[in-house]
Amino acid sequence: MTIRVLLADDQALLRGTFRLLIDSCADMQVVGEATNGQEAVDLARTHHPDVVLMDIRMPGTDGLAATATICDDPGLSGTRVLVLTMFESEEYVAKALRIGASGFLGKYVTTDVLLAGIRTVAAGEALLSPGATRALITRFLTAPATAPGALLAPPERLNDLTPRERQVTALAAEGNSNDEIAEQLVLSVLTVRTHIQRALTKLGARDRAQLVVIAYQTGLVRPTRAV
Repeated sequence: MTIRVLLADDQALLRGTFRLLIDSCADMQVVGEATNGQEAVDLARTHHPDVVLMDIRMPGTDGLAATATICDDPGLSGTRVLVLTMFESEEYVAKALRIGASGFLGKYVTTDVLLAGIRTVAAGEALLSPGATRALITRFLTAPATAPGALLAPPERLNDLTPRERQVTALAAEGNSNDEIAEQLVLSVLTVRTHIQRALTKLGARDRAQLVVIAYQTGLVRPTRAV
C-alpha cells in the first residue's frame, strides 16, 4: 500500500527536496504541495492524503491552525499530521499534539528518521517527538487546558477501560513501544495492539498521540520531572 503524502511548507526548495526524497521510496507518493496552511487544508480535502508533512510558520494560516482544522474535519479522519519545523520549542510541540498532530520532528532530522517518521505516523502506531519525549509530555501536556475543547476526554471516561486497557494505555503514555509493553506485561505484541485499539475507540482518540495526551490530561499517568 502506497503512503500518500501532502507537503505543506512555504519554502519551495524544501518542498522540492522532500518530494524527491519521498517519491524515491517505493511505498510513498507526494500527492500535493501547499505553500500555506489554508492551501494545506484545501488540498487535504481534495486528495485525502495519509500523512500531511506540516511546517508551523507559514504566511497567512499557519501550520498549527491548519493542523487543528484538518484534525477536526470528520471527512479527514484517515489523515495524520506530522509537524516538521525548525522551531522545535516544547510549547509548539505540546500545542501541536493537543490539537491532534500525530507527530513532531525538527527539520534537522536525518533522511532515515524522516522517512521512518512518515511510515510510523501513517501506521498510527507511535508518538513521535523530539529527543526528550518523556520530558516534553510530563512538563507540558498536563498543563491546565484553557482553550475550548482542549480537554480531549473527561476523566470519567477512564471508567470505560478494563484494568488491562488502563495498564497498557499508561505504559504507552510513558513512552513505551508496543514491543516494550509486551515484554513488561508478558503479552504478545498483537494483544498489546488490540488493547491499544480498544482504548482508542473507547476514549475517542484518533491515534496513539491523542491517547497519550488523554492519559496525562485525565490523570491516568502523573507527571514526573525529567532531569
